[in-house]
Amino acid sequence: MRSSAQFYILGFFFAMVWASASVSAKLGYHSVQPLVLYQARFTLAAFCLLLLAYLRKSAEWPKGKEWGQLALFGFLNVTVALGFFAFAIKEVAAGIGALQVGVNPLVISVLSAVIAKRRISRNEVIALFLGILGVAIAVYPLLQNAYATVFGLVLLWLSTLGYSSASVYFGTVDWKLKKLTINAWQGFFGALFLLPLTFFFYEDVNIYDSNFFYTASWLGLALSAGAVYLWLWLLTIDTVRASFFLFLCPAFGFIYAYFILDEPFTWYTLSGLCVVMAALYIGQKKKANPN
Repeated sequence: MRSSAQFYILGFFFAMVWASASVSAKLGYHSVQPLVLYQARFTLAAFCLLLLAYLRKSAEWPKGKEWGQLALFGFLNVTVALGFFAFAIKEVAAGIGALQVGVNPLVISVLSAVIAKRRISRNEVIALFLGILGVAIAVYPLLQNAYATVFGLVLLWLSTLGYSSASVYFGTVDWKLKKLTINAWQGFFGALFLLPLTFFFYEDVNIYDSNFFYTASWLGLALSAGAVYLWLWLLTIDTVRASFFLFLCPAFGFIYAYFILDEPFTWYTLSGLCVVMAALYIGQKKKANPN
């Protein structure tokens, strides 16, 4: 009973922290450019995770082709997916960013079916359609009120494809390394590959003030290190139950955006949020009851 309660408390806490990514990025952009903030985020996270991974007596090092696998995973998962997301969230409302994160599992499900040449189920098609529809409903008034741009939405979908591709690739590799080690090294390689882009887009407009350090620390330590580590723990306990905490992320994201950034929360927002949550339920129902 106690372990079950702990699982749900930590899962709820994970959703609260994970949903803050878009709002935190928006706040950080008041001080620095998108890639400067995200470079600091993943460099800090990689350092902390590598330190945590190799403080253990049973620490393991990648060998042979594992280095290439970790590098490719980090490139897709961090450099591509979150590189696009860093620019996208500057162009769209933070709530939409959180909503799009909730759609990621649906895209991953369909993309993995296509790559594996598996027949896409009816539930997967319905869930993805509803997910896209929900985002469209929520975005519609924001486009009219300059809270989102078409360019930003395109970048957001490219981020989703990058993240989904990374997740599908992760599933194709027969990993021998522990999840903590994998996450630490993929974060390191992702930050490393992001560095040339950060220098290329760098402009002398950045202010390295307390706002920058607070938001970079939150994104790097609380999200990329803490929340990811917690997510991996939840998955080891119960993958199906853990996935249901993703339902809460879009809701928390809109709450943060409304109260912290004063973004609008309209009937369109509520309707789109409900449609996306319904899509997530249908998509996860397939996993919970594969027969």
